Amino acid sequence: MREKSIELLNRAVADELSAIHQYMYFHFHCDDQGYDLMAALFKRTAIEEMGHVERFAERILFLKGDVGMNAAAEVKPIRDVTEMLKTATAMEQQSIEDYNRWAIDCGAEADAISKQLFESVIADEERHFDRYDTELGNLEKFGENYLVLQSMERSKASASGGETAD
Repeated sequence: MREKSIELLNRAVADELSAIHQYMYFHFHCDDQGYDLMAALFKRTAIEEMGHVERFAERILFLKGDVGMNAAAEVKPIRDVTEMLKTATAMEQQSIEDYNRWAIDCGAEADAISKQLFESVIADEERHFDRYDTELGNLEKFGENYLVLQSMERSKASASGGETAD
């Protein structure tokens, strides 16, 4: 039981670390381009993914395993917001599929707690998917104007001496 669960939980840690790195990369580039809402979305999701790493790591340690801290994938150098959102939705969809399978695998190994952990994280990943899918839909519906409005808000705030969104 423990070995299989530890292996799957470590795979999840690696996937979550990859997501954190990718989403922070997207955050940096959206922020640099003045797209405050997109930048905040990617940053907030990366922080939520850090919480997943912590939960998976705690379970691995409880099972007397060691936590692997290597990301599963390299950061993709994507600077186009539409491509960022397409990549993010694909990443979240893959996590949902993997975590569903891994929950079933943990259940088959009589590890109900790891199964429940995967299932609870699936709910978060579905919410992330929905956020990114909604933003992708907004971009498709409104085009570049959707991003221009975000950039204009930063310019107005800057000109008036206000703070920018983080």
